[in-house]
This record gives sequence, C-alpha cells and structure tokens, in this order.
Amino acid sequence: MIRKLKSGEYRLYSRKKDPKTHKRRNLGTFDSLEAAKKHEREVQYFKRH
Repeated sequence: MIRKLKSGEYRLYSRKKDPKTHKRRNLGTFDSLEAAKKHEREVQYFKRH
C-alpha cells in the first residue's frame, strides 16, 4: 500500500495492520512512485522465497 506524503515523497505500508498497534507498518519512504512500486515487488518476492 503506497501513500503520497505532504512532502511529495511516497511511503510503502504493509498490506495488513499490525495486531499490536492496529496500524500499518512503514516499509520505507521513497522519492518516486516507481521506486516505491519496485520495492513493493521486492518485498512480495522476498515473502515467498
């Protein structure tokens, strides 16, 4: 899940909410939407390998 911040950067959040905090985990902040999407693909690949 990618959200645009007021600063113009993009932040990648986990798809599921953290059971303890009931919020989504921050998985990194990126300058461009393409970079955030690339990292999201890397995360999904890593989860399955």
